[in-house]
Amino acid sequence: IVTAGAGYGRSGLLDGQKINLEFVSANPTGPIHIGGTRWAAVGDALGRLLSTQGAEVVREYYFNDHGAQIDRFVNSLIAAANGQPAPEDGYAGAYISDIAAQVLAKAPDALALPDDEQRETFRSIGVDLMFTHIKASLHEFGTDFDVYTHEDSMHTSGRVDQAIAKLRETGNIYEKDGATWLRTTEFGDDKDRVVIKSDGQPAYIAGDLAYYLDKRQRGFDLCIYMLGADHHGYIARLKAAAAALGDDPDTVEVLIGQMVNLVRDGQPVRMSKRAGTVITLDDLVEAIGVDAARYALTRSSVDTPIDIDLQLWSSASSENPVYYVQYAHARLSALARNAADLGIAADTAHLDLLTHDKEGTLIRNLGEFSRVLQTAATLREPHRVCRYLEDLAGDYHRFYDSCRVLPMGDEEPADLHRARLALCDATRQVIANGLGILGVSAPERM
Repeated sequence: IVTAGAGYGRSGLLDGQKINLEFVSANPTGPIHIGGTRWAAVGDALGRLLSTQGAEVVREYYFNDHGAQIDRFVNSLIAAANGQPAPEDGYAGAYISDIAAQVLAKAPDALALPDDEQRETFRSIGVDLMFTHIKASLHEFGTDFDVYTHEDSMHTSGRVDQAIAKLRETGNIYEKDGATWLRTTEFGDDKDRVVIKSDGQPAYIAGDLAYYLDKRQRGFDLCIYMLGADHHGYIARLKAAAAALGDDPDTVEVLIGQMVNLVRDGQPVRMSKRAGTVITLDDLVEAIGVDAARYALTRSSVDTPIDIDLQLWSSASSENPVYYVQYAHARLSALARNAADLGIAADTAHLDLLTHDKEGTLIRNLGEFSRVLQTAATLREPHRVCRYLEDLAGDYHRFYDSCRVLPMGDEEPADLHRARLALCDATRQVIANGLGILGVSAPERM
């Protein structure tokens, strides 16, 4: 472990695999809500985890800038600019008024333009402002993307037409009631899907088909989609789409994330100051900080709902899981500094002296790290890294309480002290490596 350093835990399990990991992909109609924030933490950690196993991972954000939700966003901005309440099906919250004001600052005559030009002005400037905020929030959260793909480009570039043409070649498209349908029931979906509606407009799945085909044409072996709790029906639909296009349905994986609730004093926290109706990424970070937010959101399996106790996760106590793990790293860092001050260097030449029960337990757990990462990567479960780190921190604290690492007073440092110091160096390295996978800092002082 000491020799491998930051590389300890890595393997070639997924060597040669090119994986597209699409997550968050929140609509550019408001700040990222708490559910999307869960994916920002888990998706980023999963990307780091898969990379440790040799995969080439591309993090992608699908920018939903096409369709009815954008129309509602534009209507809301125009209403706010005119000092009117949000439309019944629109978006409310202080951020709408803020963006409307910024649109008017950039285009002072926007409200005087003809309707079509006015709408296009509020759409282009407003969506850009909203997405700039989303990207900034994600960056401050430690989550960045390699690629941003615009849904609108699927329609304007001809990719939708290309996908439909390919489906005609495979015989999986048919016409009925004036619409164009995809035979997804042939591939395990519960019903066939309309691709082109009877009015000639593409249905939502048309963009999905084009987007999947685009990913495959870019050379991805595996396309992982991380979707919200209300998208369960997409699993069969996306796999059927892959099969209809002539691919193995296993080139598609869909992970569904369940809901997140915030709790304070045992009561649910329901409303954001900025967004009006939802809790946002910015709200969570303001309440407990980036490290605690990322760790809390990653610590549980994504297929279970979670409650985040704001008091617990903001506390400096061993009850707070992220504090417990980070404190172990800080304690190990302080130990290394003290050893350096005493002129004592770690030495791996006498590890056979480490015969105490607590030393044995710690060593065995350190040896499990590579296996934990391989299992977590295979099962797409980064929460396993959190649980492992908590176990490891507990093993370290118990070892430290039972085994003196540095000599007392004028006592000469013995080979046992140097061996224990090497064990501590290895433990610090593994905790740092694990926290790095989670995108959580490994502080040297607390």
